[in-house]
Amino acid sequence: MRSRVLASAMALAVTAAALTPVAAQARPADPLDAVNTFIGTQDEGNTFPGASAPFGMVQSSPITTHYAGYLYTDTAIRGFGHFFLSGAGCWEQGGLVSMLPTTGDIGPGAAFDTSKPATFDQAKYAAPYTHEGEVGKPGYYKVHLTGYGGIDVETTASTRSGVERYSFDKSGPANVFVNVGQANAKEPVSGSSVRIVDDHTIAGTVESQAFCGGKPYTTYFTTKFDQPFSSYGTWSPDGGTPGSRSAQGGAGLRGAWLTFPKGGQVTATTSISQVDARGADTNLAASRVRPFDAVKKDVQRDWRRELSSVDITGGTPDDRTVFYTSLYHAFLQPLTANDADGRYYGFDKKIHRAIGWTYYDFFSLWDTYRSQNQLLALLKPDRARDIAKSILAIHDQGGWLPRWAYASQETNTMTGDPVTPFLVDLWRFGALSGEEMHAYQALLQNSTEIPPASSPFQGRSGNASYQADGFVQYDPNFPKKGQDTDPAHGASATLEYALADCSLSVMASALGRKQDAKQLAAKGRTYATLWDPSVTDRGFTGYFRPKVTGGSWYTPADGPYSPQGQDGFHEGTAWQYQWLVQQDVPGLVAKMGGAANAGKRLDDFFAYDDLVKDPAKTAHEKWVVGPYDYYKQFRYNPNNEPDLHSPWMYTLTGQPWKTSAVVRAAHTLFTNAPNGVTGNDDLGTMSAWYVFSALGLYPAVPGTGNFVLNAPRFAKSVVHLPNGRDFTINARGANGAQLQYVSGLRVNGTASDKTFVSLEQLRRGSTLDFALTADAPKATWGTSPSSAPPSPCAG
Repeated sequence: MRSRVLASAMALAVTAAALTPVAAQARPADPLDAVNTFIGTQDEGNTFPGASAPFGMVQSSPITTHYAGYLYTDTAIRGFGHFFLSGAGCWEQGGLVSMLPTTGDIGPGAAFDTSKPATFDQAKYAAPYTHEGEVGKPGYYKVHLTGYGGIDVETTASTRSGVERYSFDKSGPANVFVNVGQANAKEPVSGSSVRIVDDHTIAGTVESQAFCGGKPYTTYFTTKFDQPFSSYGTWSPDGGTPGSRSAQGGAGLRGAWLTFPKGGQVTATTSISQVDARGADTNLAASRVRPFDAVKKDVQRDWRRELSSVDITGGTPDDRTVFYTSLYHAFLQPLTANDADGRYYGFDKKIHRAIGWTYYDFFSLWDTYRSQNQLLALLKPDRARDIAKSILAIHDQGGWLPRWAYASQETNTMTGDPVTPFLVDLWRFGALSGEEMHAYQALLQNSTEIPPASSPFQGRSGNASYQADGFVQYDPNFPKKGQDTDPAHGASATLEYALADCSLSVMASALGRKQDAKQLAAKGRTYATLWDPSVTDRGFTGYFRPKVTGGSWYTPADGPYSPQGQDGFHEGTAWQYQWLVQQDVPGLVAKMGGAANAGKRLDDFFAYDDLVKDPAKTAHEKWVVGPYDYYKQFRYNPNNEPDLHSPWMYTLTGQPWKTSAVVRAAHTLFTNAPNGVTGNDDLGTMSAWYVFSALGLYPAVPGTGNFVLNAPRFAKSVVHLPNGRDFTINARGANGAQLQYVSGLRVNGTASDKTFVSLEQLRRGSTLDFALTADAPKATWGTSPSSAPPSPCAG
C-alpha cells in the first residue's frame, strides 16, 4: 500500500498535489472548501467519496469494483448505493440499493435485452466515467458518466435520506436501474424484493450479510422520484419482465427499471430503515422530499457547523485539506440507527423507541477507543452522551456489552476488551452523567465474567484463564461465535485485558469502589505474566510471549519462538505489542532493563537515526508499509491500531522531543491524495489520530483524561468547545515540512514543564503556548522525572 518512495516531505507534497481530484484553495474561510472526500479512496483506505450527513443513516456514493465501494483508479461506476461504512477492513460493507441512470431501449432483443439475465448484472451495465470535473465535498458529490450519451450525477444527503440528481445530455427517454440483488463487491445479498408503488415511488428490501461474516439482516427502502415514470419492469435471475410491478426471492440478480419519457433531469430521494417498511416511509416523509439544491444547502450548513469546531492558522493548503478531511472522516460515524419516529431494532430483536435522543449503531470499538471516541467526546459531548446511552442499551437488551456492533448484532470481530476503555473514557469525559453505576456494573460484569454459551456475545472469552492465572492462553482452535475469539490471540488479548482493567480501576476508585479499584489495578499489571526474560531479538532481551493452557511458554513447531512471529498476537507482533503497557510505564521500563534500554528499543522500533536524517523516506521505507502487513515485523506500523499511541511512549519514558520527530514523520503518510490515509481509516480512527497529533496532543492513556503533548503542526489552533469556551494552541513558527521539537511551554501564561494537560484544563478554556526549535539538543523541555503523567496502575 504505502510503497511511495520519496526523497523528502516536500517531494511528497508535490506528488500529492498532482493526484488531488479537487484542487485545494489557499486558506479557505469555509472549512468545506478544505475537505477532499477522495482522500482514502485508494490503497485500502476504504473511505467513500459520496454524500452523507454527519453521523447519517444513509449515504449516497458511487460503487466501482472495490469491496468498500469506490476505488479511485477504477474506470466505471456500477451504481450509486445508499449505505456505506468509512474505512472499515472486512469485505461486507454495503452498497445497498444501487441505482444507475442509463439510456437505451429495454426489451427482448433491445439494447438492454430482457431475455438475457446477464443484461442486468451491474458489472455489465456499469457506466464509464471521468475524473475531470468530479467533485467530492461534505454533503455533495458530482461525477460525469461518459457512457449512455453522457450523464451528470450529483448526490447529497440528509440524516435519513440520500438524494441523486441525474442530468441526461441525450434527449429523449431515460432510465434509472434500481438494483436490489447486488451491492458492493464481496457483499453477499441473500434475498431481495422490489415493487412499484405508484408512478413516482418504488420500495423494497435487501437482505445482506453483516460485517466480517456476521448474520444476514434486512434493510428496507423507499425511493420517490420528482417526476413520473411512464413505463417500468423488473428483473430476476431469469431475465427482465416489462410491465412487471414486483419481484422478490433469494440470492441472485433482481431489480427494477423505470423509464422517464422526457429524460432531462430526474431527482431520486431514498430513505432506508432497519426496522420495517413503515420505517423507510416514515424516514422519507420526515426528510420532506425537496429540491436537490435545498437538501444540499441544509446538509452543507450542518457540515460547516461540525467542521467549524476547530479553526487552524498556518500550514500549506494541503495541510489544511488533510486536517479538515480527517475531521470530516471522524464525524461520519457511528451511524444514526433509529428512525425519525424514534423506533430502532434492538439487540433483543425487538423494536424499541429512542425519545429525545439518538440511538447509534455500527461500533468498531477495537479501533475507535484509541482516538476517535475521545475526539467526539471532547468536541461533540451531546453525541457522546447518546453514544454511551446506545452502548448501554445494547447491554440491557442483548445481555452483554458489544465489541463490534453492526446492524443490531454482535459480530464478535477483533479481540481484547475495547468496550471497557471506550466507556470509561466516555465516563471520564462526562458522557455517563446519571448512568455511572449502571455503566460500571455492566463493565464489571464484562471484565470478570463470560457470556453464557447461549448468548450471541462472546465477551472476554479468555477470562477463565485470565482470572485464574493472569493470562489468556494461546489456543488457535478455541471455539468462537463469530469472526474472532480471544484465546486465538492470547498474548495480545492479555495485554488488552490488562489495559482495560486498569482503566476500569480508575472509574471504580472515583465511584468509591475501593476494593474493586485495588483488584482491577492489580489486573492492570497482569501483562507481566507473559514477559519472557530469556527471549532475545535484534540485540534486546525480554519480550512478551504467549503461554498455552497450563502456563507453559508457547514454542512453534518449526523452530524457536520469535518476537517477530504472528502466533498469539492479533494484527501485530510482540515488537508492536510491547508498547501496549501505557498504564504501567515504570513496570515496563524496569522489565526492559531501565530507561536507557527502553529508549534504545524505541529508537530501533522507529528507525530513529534514519528518521532524523530523512523523515519521509524512513516512514515510507523503514516502517511497515502494507495495509494488511501485520506479521514478521519489528518496526512501527502506522497503518494499524495497536501502535497508535506508541510515538508518545518516548514522552512517557522521558524523551519527549523524539515523540515530536516521530509524529512529524508519520504525518508524511497523510496526504491530499486518494492514497493519503494510512491503512484502513477504520471508521475515523486514523483520521482522529491525525487531528489530535496535528493539534499537538493525544489521549495516550485510557481513563485518565490526560492528553500527552507533542509539537503542533499549525501556528495556531482554536478549539471551540460546546460549553462556550475555547482552548487555544499557539506554536509560533510551526512548519510541518521539517522536524521540530518543543523547547518550552506556557499554560495560561505560566511556564510548565509538564508533558501533558488534563481534560479539565482544556475545558476551562486554556491557552497553550509552545516554543518550538529545529535543534534537538535545545529541546530539553519535559525531560525531568516529574514531567510525564503518572501511570495509573504502576505498582
